[in-house]
Amino acid sequence: MSNSDNSTKDLILLRGLPGSGKTTLAGILSDKLHPVFSIDQYFMKEDGTYEFKFNENHLAYKACEENTRRAMQMGTPKIFVENTFTIDWEIEPYFKLAAEYNYRLHIVTVENYHGGKNSHEVTDEQLQKMAAKYSVRLI
Repeated sequence: MSNSDNSTKDLILLRGLPGSGKTTLAGILSDKLHPVFSIDQYFMKEDGTYEFKFNENHLAYKACEENTRRAMQMGTPKIFVENTFTIDWEIEPYFKLAAEYNYRLHIVTVENYHGGKNSHEVTDEQLQKMAAKYSVRLI
């Protein structure tokens, strides 16, 4: 499928702090019919345990972007990406991908009203720092 294809294709970015429910919501919205990508996938071991390695974080971001790119190249009509996206540089590549492959871009902020706890051992101090950098564009 080429960039000039006029069919509607959507890239849905789910953003929020750890524990907000991004992964759960992505699963609900994708209904297992559409791909969901995340940097967390890079750190998942075959046995299903999560093992974060800070020195490989940049590789996880690139892997997520490349998975998204491949899905776009195949013309996948709906793609979900769930990451924290608290800083502009984290989200910028997806703006470029959406433009390059003619995808409508939707950004959904997931808020933790359900009292969820993050499963990645992110401390309250780290969450506060992430929250301080987080900005929402309403206009």
